[in-house]
Parts: sequence; structure tokens; C-alpha cells
Amino acid sequence: MKILVVGGAGYIGSIAVKNLIRQNYEVVIFDNLSTGNECLINKDAKFFRGDLLDFNEISQVFKNEKIGAVMHFAAFSQVGESVKNPQKYFINNISGSLNLFKAVLENDVKKIIFSSSASIFGEPKTVPIIEEAEKNPTSPYGTTKLMIENILSDYDKAYGLKSVCLRYFNAAGADSEGKFGEMHDPETHLIPLVLKTAKGERDAIKIFGTDYKTKDGTCIRDYIHVEDLISAHISALDFLNKENKSEKFNLGSEKGYSVREIIEKCKKITGINFKVEETERRAGDPAKLIASSEKIKKKLGWKPTKNLDNIVKDAWKWEKKM
Repeated sequence: MKILVVGGAGYIGSIAVKNLIRQNYEVVIFDNLSTGNECLINKDAKFFRGDLLDFNEISQVFKNEKIGAVMHFAAFSQVGESVKNPQKYFINNISGSLNLFKAVLENDVKKIIFSSSASIFGEPKTVPIIEEAEKNPTSPYGTTKLMIENILSDYDKAYGLKSVCLRYFNAAGADSEGKFGEMHDPETHLIPLVLKTAKGERDAIKIFGTDYKTKDGTCIRDYIHVEDLISAHISALDFLNKENKSEKFNLGSEKGYSVREIIEKCKKITGINFKVEETERRAGDPAKLIASSEKIKKKLGWKPTKNLDNIVKDAWKWEKKM
């Protein structure tokens, strides 16, 4: 089967491409390189440079390649930026996805795996968060992810397009072989920012908000190793091939770590002390996001195999290479 990986030159997409190829899938990458990187393009995959906002460009890929299924990683994903400039996010994430889905339907492709997000839940009433929990995004980014999930549900009912939506909590770490990792510009994710501070590329790491109702006043997040994340995508693809039905799964480790705990873990693993600054909260940041991953464990037999130490060690190995 030939898999189209949209956003395959990005952090998570590039690791998906590598693992799909290892599973003997043929892979086609489609990426506009606005946030992806040429150095993350896998040489064993066919690469098309194009933008989802141009329907003709994505349509041409389907005309040239016999695609069996799609993994959709392409999106703008900075929560803070989405609050300041929601129009950018609605145009890119929604319009781009609609063009992709149109091309999928016109070429009779019936399987898609969508990178959704824990941000669809907003400030949860209870944790761990189950799939059926109330959805109330606190950022336009989260709203776009929820809208796309709803679109896929309607497309299943109307057109038979089967999808698996995987709601990431905090993807982190790097390819354990050191070939692929985070290369965002600007970087907004906590662990790489902390490690860049340890490396001396930043003067200090900032803690945004110390007055949350958590054990140490800082935000708590559920971190999942990117390789565990991709193994869930492979399992979701197997599920679509065998069951031919749509599903939605939360994807996390079911363990929560505060910002302060992440900083201390990074100090311990790197052996480097560095400056930490406390500042005001950012708009759109819920206090606590921890997944319940019981559903995906039961239905797909998936479970995470790596812990926070693995995440930070692999991320640090990658960061030192950069």
C-alpha cells in the first residue's frame, strides 16, 4: 500500500515516514516546507513540494500516485500565535484540510489518519481525560482541530470516508537513532526550549504562570515519546485496513508532569544548571491535561513503551547534534 504523508517533512511526519518505510509501505511526502525542513525529507520516499491551500497541487499528487491511505500532519500549531492571529489558523488548517479531503474523495481514497490534539478539550472538568469528555477549546488552534474532527465525522456519514483521529497530548523526544527530531522556527515546545537553554542558546527558560491550581503552581502536561506516537499511527492504519470504520482516540502516557518537573528532569539528564525565569500566564493554556489512553489500548492493543527519561535523553542527543 502507498501512503501519502501530508506534512512529512516536519517533526512528527518525518518520523512517521521513516517508520512506515520500515514497515514496508511505499511513502509519498507532500509538504510546503513552511514549517517542515528539507533535511528531514526521507530519501527513500517520493517528495512533492506543494501547499494544501492550492487544490491543484494536492490533486496532482493523487493523479500521479496510486494512494491507498493518507496521514495528515500538516497544520499551523502554535497555540499562542493562534490566539493573536486566528484568521491565519482558520484559513490554513481548515481550508487546507478541506482541499485534501476533496482530493481524497475525487480519487476514491477511503482511509485517513488525522493528527488531532488534546487542545480540543480546553480546560477539562476531570482528569484523566476520556474521549467522550466535553470539548471546549480555549484557542483557535484547538478549535480548528475540533472542526476538522467534526468534518471527518460528517464525511464518513455522507461519503464513507473512514478516519482515525489521534488526539495528541504532548509529543516529545526524537528519533532514537538521532536522524529526525524537532526543528521548529520559532521553537515553542517546552522540552526543546529547556534543552536549548541548557545548551547555552538561550539566556533563560521562562515559566509562563506559577499560580495554576496544580501541585507546584505550573501547568501539568502528559508527554508521549514521538516514536510511541508513530506506533499508534501504524496501529491505526492496521485498524482501518482490517475494520474499515472510523474512530477517535486520545494518545498520551497517562502521566502528568509540571513545567517545574520538566525543567528539573532536563537539568538532571544534561548535568547542566541554567537560569529559570517566572512570568505571567499565556492565553489559551489550560492548567492540567492528562490523557486516558484506555480506549486505544483496548481497541488497538497499543501502549507507550518509553518514559520521560527516554524522551529527554533522545531529545538531548538530537539537540546536541544541531
